[in-house]
Amino acid sequence: MNFLLLVISDNSELATPDEMSHIDSFNEKLRENGHWVYANGMSHPSASVVIDNRDGVPKITSGPLHNTKEFAAGMWIIEAPDLETAHQLAAQGSHACNRKIEVRPFHR
Repeated sequence: MNFLLLVISDNSELATPDEMSHIDSFNEKLRENGHWVYANGMSHPSASVVIDNRDGVPKITSGPLHNTKEFAAGMWIIEAPDLETAHQLAAQGSHACNRKIEVRPFHR
């Protein structure tokens, strides 16, 4: 099963060099154990736009969909045999990046 591990931040600062070192180690562990699919950081929500073309006329709005203190700062997509394993890996990822992690399974 694939899972999204969404990194949740409440500030606009990038990971510190120490946090990056821990993240790199965590990424390597994911690769070694066959859990790695993809990972990347994301820009601050202020760099986003929302596009709504449901009625055939694109409406572009600057800024994030939701204006909240917390936002998605990065993500991993992992392969895990079950939700319990995904939770364990998310706990390790949270410790590595020093941020909260939201775990969300993908539809099959």
